[in-house]
Amino acid sequence: MFTFQSINAYHTLLTNGQTTCVEAVRHYLAKVAENSHLNAWLEVFSAEALETAEKLDQQRLQGLPIGKLHGVIVGLKDVICYKDHKISASSRILENFTSVYSATATQRLIDEEAIIIGRQNCDEFAMGSANENSAYGPVKNAIDEERVPGGSSGGSAVAVQSGTCMVSLGSDTGGSVRQPADFCGIIGMKPSYGTISRYGLIAYASSFDQIGIFAKTIEDVDAVLNVVAGPDEFDSTASRKPLNKVNGLHSGKKKYRLCYFSNALEHPSLDPFIASEIRGFIEKLTSEGNEVEGVDFELLNYIVPTYYVLSTAEASSNLSRYDGIKYGYRNPSHKNSLDELYKYSRSDGFGREVKRRILLGTFVLSAGYFDAYFTKAQKVRKLLVEKTKEIFQEYDAIILPTVPTPAYKIGEKKDPIEIFLADIYTVYANLVGIPAISLPLFNTPDGLPFGLQVMTSQHNELSLLTLSKQLIDLQGLQ
Repeated sequence: MFTFQSINAYHTLLTNGQTTCVEAVRHYLAKVAENSHLNAWLEVFSAEALETAEKLDQQRLQGLPIGKLHGVIVGLKDVICYKDHKISASSRILENFTSVYSATATQRLIDEEAIIIGRQNCDEFAMGSANENSAYGPVKNAIDEERVPGGSSGGSAVAVQSGTCMVSLGSDTGGSVRQPADFCGIIGMKPSYGTISRYGLIAYASSFDQIGIFAKTIEDVDAVLNVVAGPDEFDSTASRKPLNKVNGLHSGKKKYRLCYFSNALEHPSLDPFIASEIRGFIEKLTSEGNEVEGVDFELLNYIVPTYYVLSTAEASSNLSRYDGIKYGYRNPSHKNSLDELYKYSRSDGFGREVKRRILLGTFVLSAGYFDAYFTKAQKVRKLLVEKTKEIFQEYDAIILPTVPTPAYKIGEKKDPIEIFLADIYTVYANLVGIPAISLPLFNTPDGLPFGLQVMTSQHNELSLLTLSKQLIDLQGLQ
């Protein structure tokens, strides 16, 4: 019977002849079918995956060198392009659209012999925190199927959580990898802005968007990151610096200087049990010889408003291209007036949450309000970046909660403002462009997981993963 522990262990089994890529693919296809009620997958490439697996097995038997992700079963969030395969951003407006090229991240996976097994459900155009906004219905949390998995990359998180793929690629604009990782009890990492090329990622907010990684071990996050990261001639915002490679993660004994935002742990939105567990972990870190200090982050309450002003403004601009003319959904009833064709195609094609954010973004960009909202938000963003640089001159990393509460029931939260405010701990990393990770260190008394968020300075993923491994080991989880 096929079992998966890590990419490295899987490769050992393959090279020793104890399993095959075909056996792995068949195992995961069966798991996808078994867990179809979770609604994590929109489409599974069964025949193609088996065909690829057979070719990889033949190459290995011929003694050819294997790729870094040889035979690794990967799922893609439905906003990451894969040539000649459908991509819809879980929206009706892109229903049945087929991508004409692959995202750079996708192509790099393929080049290192990964097997793309399917595309995964998400909040429409990556806008949401619960995966309740998909045109294809909500995704269910495998731990408790009455609860949300988080969003927007909920399908990608649940796919890893439920063992229907080895790793997934999601996208993180304001927490859309870290928050579902927290709710699902797995690892979710957002690298620095520009570490992974955005070429082939459907845009939500271009100065915030970043492809992220879901896995169950730090080593697997590292393996995937080292493949998909790096400069890209197709993305001018991709970092030109090569990624600092992590060479053999191990249980370290390094002592760190860490900080947390005092007012974040005292925030009224934070669940008291989560606050208590994180404070207890801080005491454990201190007892191990690390320095952990609270700092007063006076800009905390400006983070969420700044994020939503800027991200919705960018969304309004990015989503203007979906007009029902060149591709995607077109309303069939309004052929005489171009204005009506635009209006009704977009009204029918976009869901409620996407329309809300387009309207909000259009408002903050409109004459008379641009300076009052958009310009001020940009100034706050600059202050956040400057403050962050000051913090990392004194500390190795920042630790925070990932989200204020554990996963809640599907349909429980109706107020969009309440949902927006729940992003208080995650959007900060996107505003300032630093890497961040959610580590599944804790559980509530009734068995719901929640994570610790760790952040390091920009393009310092090496330290982030090394520290993360040490924190997981400290909890005795790997």
